[in-house]
Amino acid sequence: MSKQERWSRLLELLAVDGRLEVEAAAATMTVSPATIRRDLDELAEQQLLVRTRGGAIAHGVSYELPLRYKSSRQVSEKQRIASAVADLLTPGDVVGLNGGTTTTEVARVLTLRAGGPTERGEHSAPPMFTVVTNALNIASELAVRPQFKIVVTGGVARPQTYELVGPLTQGVLNQVVLDVAVLGVDGVDPQLGVMTHHEDEAGISRLLAQRARQVILATDSSKMGKRAFARICGLDRIDVLVTDSGLAPEMAARLTDAGIEVISV
Repeated sequence: MSKQERWSRLLELLAVDGRLEVEAAAATMTVSPATIRRDLDELAEQQLLVRTRGGAIAHGVSYELPLRYKSSRQVSEKQRIASAVADLLTPGDVVGLNGGTTTTEVARVLTLRAGGPTERGEHSAPPMFTVVTNALNIASELAVRPQFKIVVTGGVARPQTYELVGPLTQGVLNQVVLDVAVLGVDGVDPQLGVMTHHEDEAGISRLLAQRARQVILATDSSKMGKRAFARICGLDRIDVLVTDSGLAPEMAARLTDAGIEVISV
């Protein structure tokens, strides 16, 4: 298990319980307690958690997530997907992120790759990325880092998902231009396109896609072939799909025929 994978797993465990004990984490991840201590020290330096005697506790709102985030499945798949998505982004890009477990992992990967808050020296240095998001947890996670310029859309917060929605959100998005929009979704259907469970979230994700030069769909294979209540956009608006190796070959072929680059990790 790589350091980045360990860090992502530690943060996932922290999201569930709110605290970690070194010995228990070491047993769960089958590594030495000394390795876990070093990992926790480095994550604390990056302000991703608060170090305690014998372990760590969650740092602020970023990991006090709603049930939708705490009960995330396919954790390892989402981490691989997030890493592959990050590989597609170019420093200097303006990146739009909607809310969800996979896009939260993308933000986390970008954070880990950027390093600690002071590693880039002068705060006047150009940001590594400009991130436009309607997800409060993503904004909170990135806002303390000078490597990122964070644009939060505003709007009405949905307590179930920490996403901002409504006319105020749309007003901000109508004034920006994105290089890349990274979308997490709840369903992908070959005929209907990409979907989510709530119509207000679908409207914001649709606008993110409209404002972007490139749209990357980041979702695990369990969402493929499924339908949800609210349609975001058709497959013709998606440029790249990043998913896990569980994607069925026939589905991959249909998406490729639709002009989508499919990346399975």
